[in-house]
Amino acid sequence: MRPVGVSPGTGVAVPGRDGPSERPRWHLGATWVAVGFAGAALMALAGPRLVGSEPAWWYSVRVPPGRAGNMVAFYVGMAALGVGWFGLGRRLASEPGARPREVAVVAALWCVPLVVGPALFSGDMYSYLAQGTILHLGHDPYREAPTVLARLGHARVLDAVSPFWRSTTAPYGPLFIGIVSGIVSVTGSNLVAGVVGARLVEVAGVALLAVFAPRLARVSGADPARAVWIAAASPLVLAQLVAAGHNDALMAGLVVAGVTLALEGRTLPGVALCALGATVKVPAAVAIVFLAVAAARLLTARAARLRLLGSVVALTGAVAAVVSAATGTGAQWMSAAVLATPAKVHLAITPVTALAWSAAKALGAVGVSLDYRVLDRALGDVALVAIVAFAGRLLLRTRADRVVADLGAALCVAALLGPATWPWYFCWGIVLLAAWPGAQRSRLVAFGVAASVLLVKPDGILAVPLSWSPVALACYLVAGVLAARWWRHRAQEARRAAPPVRAGAATAGP
Repeated sequence: MRPVGVSPGTGVAVPGRDGPSERPRWHLGATWVAVGFAGAALMALAGPRLVGSEPAWWYSVRVPPGRAGNMVAFYVGMAALGVGWFGLGRRLASEPGARPREVAVVAALWCVPLVVGPALFSGDMYSYLAQGTILHLGHDPYREAPTVLARLGHARVLDAVSPFWRSTTAPYGPLFIGIVSGIVSVTGSNLVAGVVGARLVEVAGVALLAVFAPRLARVSGADPARAVWIAAASPLVLAQLVAAGHNDALMAGLVVAGVTLALEGRTLPGVALCALGATVKVPAAVAIVFLAVAAARLLTARAARLRLLGSVVALTGAVAAVVSAATGTGAQWMSAAVLATPAKVHLAITPVTALAWSAAKALGAVGVSLDYRVLDRALGDVALVAIVAFAGRLLLRTRADRVVADLGAALCVAALLGPATWPWYFCWGIVLLAAWPGAQRSRLVAFGVAASVLLVKPDGILAVPLSWSPVALACYLVAGVLAARWWRHRAQEARRAAPPVRAGAATAGP
C-alpha cells in the first residue's frame, strides 16, 4: 500500500532539527519549570478540601483560615501552572532547539503531583469506577446503571457517583470499561486506589501524545517540541485530562498515534489504533473516515480505492468485535444511548444551549412563553446538521498533506456544537492541531487552551451559571471575529507567499 502521508522531508526547516544547535540541548528555563511544578503541587495540596469530604482522600491539608484559604491557594496554583506553561512556550519560541523529549520530561514532572492528588474538576472517575465494578461483578454496564451497586454490596462506590449520573448507563466504549474493570479487580472498593489506578490509564494516553505528537509534527512540517508543549504539557491537558482523569486522554493518545502511523505510510495499523480509540470514546471513529478518504485519494485506480476502503471497514469491524468479545460486553455499547448521554446536561458554555436560553428569555420579555429546553432540542438538531455539513466539506477537500488540520478542525467543531461543550472535549482536536504549523503559531489557540481551565470549578461544577448564557454568546461572537481575522490574515500570507504566475500561462495551449 502506498503511504498515506507526506514525506518527512517537507522542505520546511524545523529549528534544531535540520542542523546543529547553537546552544546546549537542555536549556528550557529552570525557573519556568519550577513555577509550573509549584503550581501543580499547590493545586494537588489544596484540592482535597475543595472537592467534598466523601470519599476522603489519603491526605488533607488545611490552608488557613479554611476552605477560603484552600480556594485561594488552589487558584494561585492554577495561575502558576499557566505562567510556567506560557514561559516555557516563550523559551521554545525565542531559543529554538529543544528536543521533544525534554519538553516531555517537563510535562511528566508537572503531572506527578496531580497523579497522586484527588479527582479535580470532575467526579467522572467515580462513574468510571462504578461502571467498571458493574462489569467486574458480571453485569452489563450498558444495561444496568450504577444504582444496581446498592444491592450488589458496593454502596460505597455508588455513594461516590454524582446523583445526576447514578441512573445513567455507561456512555463509554468497552475497551475503557474493560480496563477499569481490571483495575477494580485489584483495588476493590478502595476509591483512592481506584482513582489513582484509573488516572494512570489517562497518563498512558498523555504519554502516547508525548511520543507521537512530535512525529506527527515532523510529517506536517511543524516544530516537534512545540507540539509536545501543546499536546502534553498544557494546562488544559494537565488539569482536565490528568487531574480530572477523563478518558478522553486515552482516546486522544490512540488517535494521534493512529494518524501518525497512517501518515508515515502504515495505513491499516493507524486505522486499527483509531478503531481502538473508538472503543474508548466514539468520536475517535471520525479519524478513521478522514484517514480512509485521504488514503484513497493517493490511489489512482478505482479498484485499488475500493480494496482500501473495504480493508478499512473490515479492520474497524474486526477491532470492535475483538474488543467487545474480550471484555464480554457484546455489541450493546454500539447504540444511540452512548451518544445521547451528553445531551442530559445543559451548560451555558454550550453555544446551542446558550442561544436557546437567551432566546427563550428574550421571548419571555415580550410575553411569549417558551421552555428553553424545547428550543434547545430543535437547535441541537440544526447544530448536528451543521457538524455533519462542516465535516463533509472538509472531507471533500482533505488530502494526506492536510488531513491533520482538517481532522483537528472537524473534531473541535464537533466539540463546540455538540450537546455539551465541556472544555476537555476540545482536546480531541487540539492535540492534532498541536502538530500543525498554523495552530502552533496562533496566540488565540494558546490563550484558549489556558483560559478554558477556568471554566470548571475544582469540584467539577461549571463556573458559568446558565443565567450567564448571554455573556457566553457574546464571548463566542468575539472569539469568532478574532478567528475570522486570523484566518483572513493567514490567507493573505499564503497568497503573498505563492509563486507569481507567468504572463500568458492561463491561456497557453498544449
